[in-house]
Amino acid sequence: MPYSIGLQAATLAFLHAGFPTQFTIAIIAFLLIVYTISFFKDEEPDAPAKLPGSSLAAIHPFFRRRFDFLNWGFHATGTNMFQFQLLRNQVIVTSGEKAREAFFSARGLDLTEGFKILSGALPMLKGVTSDLQSRTRGSIYKRLAAVQRNGSLSDLIPAILEDSRRIMEGWGSFGSFDPFDRVYEVVFQTTVRSLTCSEIADDPVIVARLKVLYDRLDHGTTPATVLLPWFPSPALLKKLWATKEIYEIVTRAIDARERSGVWQNDTLQMLLDAKEERLVIVGFIMGLLIAGARATGTTASWLIMYLGIHQDWRAKAATEVDALLAAYPPPSATEPTPVQAQSLSSQLSHIPLEAWESSLPTLDAMIRETLRVAQPHAAMRRNLGPDMHMDGKRIPTGAYVVYPFADVHLDPEIYADPSKFDPTRPEETKVPFGYVGWGGGKTVCLGTRLAKLELKMVAALFLLGFKHSVQSESGAPPEPNWNDLHMARPPKGSFCVQYERTGVPL
Repeated sequence: MPYSIGLQAATLAFLHAGFPTQFTIAIIAFLLIVYTISFFKDEEPDAPAKLPGSSLAAIHPFFRRRFDFLNWGFHATGTNMFQFQLLRNQVIVTSGEKAREAFFSARGLDLTEGFKILSGALPMLKGVTSDLQSRTRGSIYKRLAAVQRNGSLSDLIPAILEDSRRIMEGWGSFGSFDPFDRVYEVVFQTTVRSLTCSEIADDPVIVARLKVLYDRLDHGTTPATVLLPWFPSPALLKKLWATKEIYEIVTRAIDARERSGVWQNDTLQMLLDAKEERLVIVGFIMGLLIAGARATGTTASWLIMYLGIHQDWRAKAATEVDALLAAYPPPSATEPTPVQAQSLSSQLSHIPLEAWESSLPTLDAMIRETLRVAQPHAAMRRNLGPDMHMDGKRIPTGAYVVYPFADVHLDPEIYADPSKFDPTRPEETKVPFGYVGWGGGKTVCLGTRLAKLELKMVAALFLLGFKHSVQSESGAPPEPNWNDLHMARPPKGSFCVQYERTGVPL
C-alpha cells in the first residue's frame, strides 16, 4: 500500500510540475531506458566486441576527442573491430586491410546517412540538403561534374586568382597570422566563387557572413544536437537560425539573378540553364559549399604550414611555379602594359588548365602528403541493408560504420615513420586502399579536381608573393591535432606564420 501511495504522489507531482521539469525528467527516463535495453541486449557470436563500460560514457569522447577514443577502443577490446551505442544508434568501428576493402567497396554503406547522424555539421534542410531522393542526389553529382569540366575550370582560373590576390593584398607588407584563419578565408572565398554565383562571391560582406554562419554550424555541433535533434537546446536553436540565414542568402541570390535576366558565367547560371528544380539548386550550393570549403581550407592551411616549416620544399615548389610562368608568358609580356596587367595574379592566370594539373609535381606530392598526415577524418557510413559481414563480423542493417583514416595513413607497416612529413614517399600501390586522402572505392571525393586546382593556385600566388616561415612557442614544428575533427589544428596561439611581401606585385 505505501508503494502505491508513493507512486500516486510521484505521478501527481510530475503532472503538476512545469514543462521544463517534465521535459528534463522525460529525457532522463529516455536515456535510462535506452541504456538498460542496450546493456541487456544479447551479444551474437559474429557481432563485433562491445566497448567496456557505460554506453553513455562514450558519447562525449566520440564527439570531442574522437582520435584518442577510437584508439582506446581498439586497445580496450583487443580487436580490430568494436561496437558501442550512441543512444539508440549502434556504431561499429573497424580497422585493418580486409575491413577497409569491404568498407570502401560495399554497396549498402551510405555516406550521406552516416554523416547526418555522426557529424551533424552540415546545414540540414529536409528535401534540400538531407533526405534527398536518389534522383536529386544524381542531379547534384551531375552538376558538380559539370563545374569541373575543362571549359568551366579554365574560366574559373582568373577569378580564383583575383579573389586570392584581393584578400592577400589586405595582409599588408609583413606580419604574422594563423593560417587556419587567414588561409582558410582565402579558400572559403575561392570556393564560394567556384560553387555559387557572382551575386554572392562579388560581395565581401555576404561572403564574410556566410563564413560566420558555417562556422556557427561547426562550433554549434554538440552531442545533443546530433543525437537529440528534436531537443530545443540553445546550440540547436543557433544552428537552426544559421541554417535559415544561409538558406535566405542563397535564395535571395537566385531571385536577384532571375529578376535581372542577365546571363552570368558562373555555377548558378549553369544550374538555371539546365532547368534544375529550385530545391536542387539551393541544396547544391548550401551543401557543397561548406563540404568543399572545409576540406580544401584545412588542406590549404596545412600546406602553407608545411611549406613554411620545410624551407627546402618551399624553394622547390617556388622554383617549379617560376618555371611554369616562364613556360607560359602572358601574350602582352613584350609590350608596354599597366602594372596591374603584369601582376603576379595576372601572369598566373595565363597558365592553361592542363599545365596547372600536370606540370607541378612538387606541389602534387606535397598536397598528397599533407592529406595523409593532417587529415583527421573518420569515414562514416550507414548500412542501408541488407545485413553484411566485414572481416567475419556482422554489420546489421541500420548500423553505423566508422573507419578512421589514421588506421591506414599512420600505419608504420605501410608508411615508415608515419608522422613524418615526407613528399618523396612513393604512391602506395601494393596495399588495397593504401591511401584514401581523396576517399576510395565508390565514394571518391567528387570535387577532387576543383580542390586540387584551388590548392595549387593559392599556394603559387603565396609562394611567389611572400616569404614565410612558421614559428611556435615550443620551438618545435607544430603537429596536427587529430582530435580536432575539422582542421587538425594545433592549440590556438601556440604557433603563427610570419611573412613579408616580395617585391612582386600581387
